[in-house]
Amino acid sequence: MRRMQRGLLALMLICASLAAGAQTYPAKPVRFVVPYPVGGTYDLYTRAIGPKLSDIWSQPVVIENRIGANGIIGTDFVAKSAADGYTIMMGGVGPHGINVSLYSKLPYDPVRDFAPVIHISSAPNVLVVHPSVDARSVNELIALARSKPGQLTYSSAGSGSSQHLSAEMFKTMVGVEMAHVPYKGGSPGAVAVLAGEVSLMFASTSDVVRLVRAGRLRGLAVTSARRIPALPDTPTMVEAGLPGYDATAWFGVLAPAGTPFEIVNKLNQDISRVLQLPEIAEIIAQQGSAEAIGGSPEQFGAFIRADIAKWAKVVKDAGAKAD
Repeated sequence: MRRMQRGLLALMLICASLAAGAQTYPAKPVRFVVPYPVGGTYDLYTRAIGPKLSDIWSQPVVIENRIGANGIIGTDFVAKSAADGYTIMMGGVGPHGINVSLYSKLPYDPVRDFAPVIHISSAPNVLVVHPSVDARSVNELIALARSKPGQLTYSSAGSGSSQHLSAEMFKTMVGVEMAHVPYKGGSPGAVAVLAGEVSLMFASTSDVVRLVRAGRLRGLAVTSARRIPALPDTPTMVEAGLPGYDATAWFGVLAPAGTPFEIVNKLNQDISRVLQLPEIAEIIAQQGSAEAIGGSPEQFGAFIRADIAKWAKVVKDAGAKAD
């Protein structure tokens, strides 16, 4: 009986300690890791949300871009960081949805090694071509690619990125060959299309929306099931003639596995507050998502597991490999 009482007392002390830790968290600067370069959607969301969290916490939020290997370097860094809430990251479809199927040896497990915090948003890519490409619709692009097998080139944010796999899905569905040219991030890939170094790209909305509006790139379609507020006149791939095509990128905050639930819950609640701010909602809308998604850590975890299964099928069907 006394052992049981001592055990219950120890458990109560642990719970009290965790609760107290959550109440005082954060007591020092929080590191917010971005696994991709400055200027892309991952970075944009982090730099929009980070200062707002700093205001709430009265603690600095230090943003670090740890780039390389299609997000693997920064993501692995967070996976191996202390599970104390002082290192979090902006994750997404590449490092947490696709990489596990694309790479035979990944230094982290996207489910086992992370504590999901909150789903920020989901957003489509945009199929853009350089103005010199003789195609003003998806059907014209398909015809052009079939007439020049392997001659059209497409850029991406790196092998295994949503841009890469969106193109692979397209190639598989319509039966065309195009050459992949990976870049170190979505912004450099979009610049390559703008410069005429490559023919086209399934680009993140944030990287090309202003270029499409200005007529410097030609937007042929968005990869979501519905049109997006940022480009209301650009058709979906389904409207453009590819029924069943849906390749959506997503973004969300994660912490290392083992981060106390109380801290994960506080992060979830505080970031939820930030997502409700009008200026943050406007930034998210401009990236192609009509609204922030939010939700609980459990809902985000279930979404990640389903997304991994979805992209595993795309990778298998396309025979895609990291290069």
